[in-house]
Amino acid sequence: MVTVKSEREIELMRAAGLTTARILDAMCQMAKPGVSTWDLDHLAETMCKEAGVTPAFKGYHGFPACVCISVNDEVVHGIPSKKRVLKDGDIVGLDFGVIKDGWYGDTARSVAIGKVAPEAEKLLKITQESLLRGIAEAKPGNRVFDIGHAVQAHAEAAGFSVVREFVGHGIGRALHEDPQVPNYGPKGKGMVLKTGMVLAIEPMINAGRPDVRVLQDGWTAVTTDKSLSAHFEHTVAITENGPVILTALA
Repeated sequence: MVTVKSEREIELMRAAGLTTARILDAMCQMAKPGVSTWDLDHLAETMCKEAGVTPAFKGYHGFPACVCISVNDEVVHGIPSKKRVLKDGDIVGLDFGVIKDGWYGDTARSVAIGKVAPEAEKLLKITQESLLRGIAEAKPGNRVFDIGHAVQAHAEAAGFSVVREFVGHGIGRALHEDPQVPNYGPKGKGMVLKTGMVLAIEPMINAGRPDVRVLQDGWTAVTTDKSLSAHFEHTVAITENGPVILTALA
């Protein structure tokens, strides 16, 4: 069942989203060669305590950390580890959420570690652009698949592929609410978008084929062809004046 939020509830979600964004931004600034993925997770947990918010992912269906940290061919849901140390040329996806006053914020960004290959640089650029193109379609009267169509068209025009197994979602008092928001699909199809809906839009784009598999840890999804993958996400409110990004710093 899709929940429609009031203006006041969207304000509360904006507060949650802003906290989420600030912590994610701190992690992105810390992500450099020699830093472990555990270090990044520890920073996020420390900042959550300081802000008086709850990490949204820790313990969710048993996930053992605050942040999903996915490196290179890892698509999503990577588990932080002291043994996983970032090195020059890596790309790392940081997927993070908090609960503040009962409302969820959810956002993700992929960043370059040091100097990366041109293909990796292009993948990061196109994935971020794909997210923004999808967000632009999140307005009243459009349909859910208009978002996915915009993402898919931009990614595939650049020679990349869209992951099918993981999709965006509604969000509010629960981390995952209806509707699902695929990053692909036919324009003009799916549920009609209405003012007050809040969506987590999150393209996951692969440099190679779209196929993924989950490792034995039961969480980490990787590309089957070992190609690079990037992930960007924002929590977005649909308003009468168009989409409003709740997890943007400015």
